Amino acid sequence: MPDVVRGPYLGDLLRQPAAVEATLAALAVDDALRGVAERFRAGAFRRVVLTGMGSSLAALHPLAIRLVSHGAIVIDASELIHAHARLIDEGTLVVAVSQSGRSAEIVRLVDGTLRPGALVGVTNTAGSPLATAATATLLTHAGEEATVSCKTYVAGLAALVLLGDLLSGSPFATALAAAPAAMKTYLDRWEEHVAELIALTAGIRDVFVAGRGASVAAAYTAGLILKESTRLHAEGMTSAALRHGPLEMAAAHVLALVYEGDAAVAPLNAALVADLVRAGARAFLVGAAATHACFRLPIVDPAARPLLEILPAQMLSLALAAHAGIEAGRFVHATKVTATE
Repeated sequence: MPDVVRGPYLGDLLRQPAAVEATLAALAVDDALRGVAERFRAGAFRRVVLTGMGSSLAALHPLAIRLVSHGAIVIDASELIHAHARLIDEGTLVVAVSQSGRSAEIVRLVDGTLRPGALVGVTNTAGSPLATAATATLLTHAGEEATVSCKTYVAGLAALVLLGDLLSGSPFATALAAAPAAMKTYLDRWEEHVAELIALTAGIRDVFVAGRGASVAAAYTAGLILKESTRLHAEGMTSAALRHGPLEMAAAHVLALVYEGDAAVAPLNAALVADLVRAGARAFLVGAAATHACFRLPIVDPAARPLLEILPAQMLSLALAAHAGIEAGRFVHATKVTATE
């Protein structure tokens, strides 16, 4: 069986529960954030634009579902700046997520050219251009991160749950109380999970990860991090989108992970897995009802589920990198902060 090449990325993966715990302990509602929330609940904003790049953008999907009745849309920061700038005016609340707070698109977003009614920044970097320019800032406490977004991703998800609570007037953060312990329960068995995944994924050349609703965050992020951590083709998409074309690729060298999701959509996702298997792919359900331990997640509040859903994809990245004989998450062409548009 191939061995996992251990590196900084693995260390970051195992420190994710601590990153979420530290973020939950440190997040506080200051006067600036309270003021934005009060204006939001008073109807001061006609729309909410949620923006970022990469996994930061994907992390916004659960919040978009919570705020859909307030005109929330998710759009990547580059497209927002160059093609959809008219969305931003004094009646727009912008929520921008960036772990560095200084990626090229975020720097352009906050350069003063576009003037929203309010800008809430979610970042892991105090003093960054985003933190400095924002009307209010939620600062995550994930610590330094070597390469692939993992600690910063789950910490950002946690901060966005808190932001949703604040904007909607819900009890603050109660849904996340059990999340760090549940994440640790799964990650404590990381070696067993990776060994099982190595056995399940020999010969895999293409990977699809799919979900519905809030699980789209993990699906999109998984597609991204699998590419950048293993250099293997991977795509994240909605479960319905997988049926609209990609299903034709089903074959023995294709792996498909489908998130179980909420009870209302779980039967649809289970049926998709069954159809993919019948078509010849290696397909598995990810969630509390998963048949394999590497894909089985502890039961938590639905608001906390996105923090756990990314974990099996991260373990998969270690397994696929082991098959390739490379160190997962070691960049060759990319950089931690994307400084060029």
